[in-house]
Amino acid sequence: MNEKIKKVGFIGLGRMGKPMAVNLLRAGVGLVVHDSRQQPVLELANLGATIASSPREAAEAVDLVEIFVVDDAQVEEVLLGDRGVLQGARDGTIIVIHSTVYPQTVKKMAKPAAAKGVQVIDAPVSGGEAGAREKSLCYMVGGDLALLERCREVFSTSASEIFHVGALGSGATAKMIVQVVTCINMLAAHEAEMLAAQGGLDFAALQKVLHASSGQSFVTDNWINRFKLAQDPIEIRRRRTEVFQKSLAPAIEMARQLGLFLPGAALAERLFPQIMGIEDS
Repeated sequence: MNEKIKKVGFIGLGRMGKPMAVNLLRAGVGLVVHDSRQQPVLELANLGATIASSPREAAEAVDLVEIFVVDDAQVEEVLLGDRGVLQGARDGTIIVIHSTVYPQTVKKMAKPAAAKGVQVIDAPVSGGEAGAREKSLCYMVGGDLALLERCREVFSTSASEIFHVGALGSGATAKMIVQVVTCINMLAAHEAEMLAAQGGLDFAALQKVLHASSGQSFVTDNWINRFKLAQDPIEIRRRRTEVFQKSLAPAIEMARQLGLFLPGAALAERLFPQIMGIEDS
């Protein structure tokens, strides 16, 4: 029988990684944390986490390492760098890649990991910062099902749904598809909001109509209070716009490699400054 995971290393304490790490601590999981920024590390330390000075140190005495950094390049650096995870991980350690990356990046990382007796699964999540805080994230897991079962209790500290979607890299593919649907729905919500304003309708009232009709979506249900957040300062909205645009890029590029064109996704990517209200439509 597989041993219970008792200690976790968490690398990347951003807007989603930090609340996920907090959830682990509150569930009683031993936690070692690392981030390039001092502030979130100190916040987690005040809650009981151990601070690691490098990804290598974060991996040295744990059963599982969760990685939630920005992109493919950072995943590679965290894993393969001179002070990377694979320099410290013990035989039998599990590495979980939560970052939104290309499927081939996940597979590429699995090869040097396997040479050290370390196993990799990809488990990107959907639900945003609020979902992480509310423990309602959706996990899309690619890789060995037995590894998922070992990780399930850890994932459950932040998840309401956990899906095994296929072989290694399948989680990354599923996340790309989710981002395409989400971002196109954001374009639809933006256009609905504009039409409502010009047509003399209260958008909050229209949301109730949309929820009860075939126009319902999670995005339209939460457009004002979770996605657009027009009350936020312009710099925060600009960063949010960049995050969404970046999250679409892997899907658009993968489609190009497959000989496909995603006109809806490409349009949403281009129009995001207007969608998020930082440029005039």
